[in-house]
Amino acid sequence: MRRAPAFHPRGLTCTGEITVTGGTGPSWGVPWLDEPGRHACAVRLSRGAGLPAPLPDWLGLAVRVVDAGGPGRHLDLLLTSSSRLPALRHLPLPRGDALGGPYSVLLPYRVGGRSMVLAAFPRRRLRPVHGSPPVLRRALAEKPLVFDLRAAEPLGRWRTFAVLTVGATLPEPPEATPGYDVYGHSLPGLEPGPALGTVRRAAYEGSRQGRN
Repeated sequence: MRRAPAFHPRGLTCTGEITVTGGTGPSWGVPWLDEPGRHACAVRLSRGAGLPAPLPDWLGLAVRVVDAGGPGRHLDLLLTSSSRLPALRHLPLPRGDALGGPYSVLLPYRVGGRSMVLAAFPRRRLRPVHGSPPVLRRALAEKPLVFDLRAAEPLGRWRTFAVLTVGATLPEPPEATPGYDVYGHSLPGLEPGPALGTVRRAAYEGSRQGRN
C-alpha cells in the first residue's frame, strides 16, 4: 500500500567496490569466488523497521555486484545485523552502531554445493557510527566503510572471500532502492538455499509489483 519495501523502507544508497581475494586456501567450487578480481557494486545501508533514529534497529546491508556473472548478470546479497555467536549467526539482531558487529544472511546459501552462511564483518573505527542515514552520510564523507565478507558452514569457522569498500553516497531519496532480489540475481554455485524458497520468491515478486 505504501509502495515501498516491506522492510528496510528508508536507507542510504552508495557506490562501492568488492575485491575478491581468490586463490587463498581450498577452492570454493565457484568460479567467481576462486578468481581474484575487483568489481563495482551498489550498496544500500538501511534501518529494517524504520524506528526513530535514537533507537536500535535491524540494520541492513544490501550489495549489488554489477555484472558479476557477465553483462547484465548481477549478484545481489542481502544481510542484516546479527550475532557473533555460532548458533545465532543467522538471526537478526537490533543494533545502534552500524559497525558494532556482523551482518549476515537470514537463510543459508549453497556455495559450491555446500550449505553456508554469508556475513559481512565491519572494520571498526575509533568512535561508534550510528546506523541512521544522516550519521552514516557524515561518516562516509570522512572515509569509506570497509567490510570483510566471509562464509562458513552453519557452525564452522569463518573464511574471508572478499573485501567490500563502501564509498560515496548517491543523491537518491531515502526510499530509493534498486529492487534487490537474491533469487533473480544469483550466480551458478552461489545462490540461496532451498529453505522457504517458494515463499521468498513470491514475496520478492509481490514487493516489486507493489512498488511499481
